[in-house]
Amino acid sequence: MDEIKLNEHNKQEWPPMHSAEHLLNGEMARRFGCGRAFSAHIERKKSKLDYHLPKPLTDEEIRSLEDYVNSAIDADAAVWDEFITQAEAMERFDMSRLPEGASETVRVVHIGDYDQCLCAGAHVAHTREIGRFRITSSRYADGVQRLVFKLDEPTQA
Repeated sequence: MDEIKLNEHNKQEWPPMHSAEHLLNGEMARRFGCGRAFSAHIERKKSKLDYHLPKPLTDEEIRSLEDYVNSAIDADAAVWDEFITQAEAMERFDMSRLPEGASETVRVVHIGDYDQCLCAGAHVAHTREIGRFRITSSRYADGVQRLVFKLDEPTQA
């Protein structure tokens, strides 16, 4: 087999936060049909994701999202990579955010049965490494729902 050659990633996110972002993004897309966040700012202390939605999320929906992400974390799901061609990826994923000049081989990151998406960033090996997920604030304006979240350090088993 030929050596897999991928493009360099332009930013090094903190793996627990980046993995939590995948879980939240996947569930937002499934639950609300809004796709993954169109804007993201992922940092160690706090992160934010923006989604196009026709109406604001209710407090109950926000708590339910938080519970969902924490249940995926508690499941200690494995995180693994799959390498496929761009042609294969076009059949499974939205390719609009793939950078121009991207390599022919792309990486799909799987988080158990919870999420899979194209990604070049760093992730945890198991969801329990993420820690406790908290949505700390939300804001809705002009059709955009912003969710701000933090992580508490994981407890040692």
